[in-house]
Amino acid sequence: MRVLVACEVYQRVCNALRELGHEAYSNDTAPTEGNPEWHIQGDVLEHLKEDWDMMIAFPPCTYLCNSGVRWLYERPGRWGLMKQACNLFNELLNAPIPKIAVENPIQHKYARQYIRKPDQIIQPYHFGDMESKATCLWLVGLPPLMAKFTGGEGIRQSVFKTPPSPNRGQERSRTFLGIAQAMAEQWG
Repeated sequence: MRVLVACEVYQRVCNALRELGHEAYSNDTAPTEGNPEWHIQGDVLEHLKEDWDMMIAFPPCTYLCNSGVRWLYERPGRWGLMKQACNLFNELLNAPIPKIAVENPIQHKYARQYIRKPDQIIQPYHFGDMESKATCLWLVGLPPLMAKFTGGEGIRQSVFKTPPSPNRGQERSRTFLGIAQAMAEQWG
């Protein structure tokens, strides 16, 4: 299967799909931290009409996520940036690709005026990573992911507690390996 993993620099999902024999490519405007031969650097919108069987997309959530809603009122220009982010999100969700999954954290009520409800909310601990980070999935032509675990003791919130730094947003956006493997195994 030919798969585009949009807005991914870490290649966790791309690598999980490649390990199962799929022709997967990550894509982002930034260079990859993984194998550059499997990375398309540039604007994802320029590649949506290529011959893909599936796309798994991780669009930026800076202006959409619930955790950043207060900045809409405190930083000029954020409302316009939120609408641009909503437009990108919907372009990915409505791309001419038969199977699509778009991932984002829980979105604030203003973004939800432009984006439909997610089809599923998962947690990393459902797939073996003992972390809590609500992750929403919007699905087209794909079934919901089936959880392997229900949780238990020892679940951490290290993503939420990531200290401020210039790379904080990037570090918080890293896909957990268990989720990446579940996406590859169940959708690939």
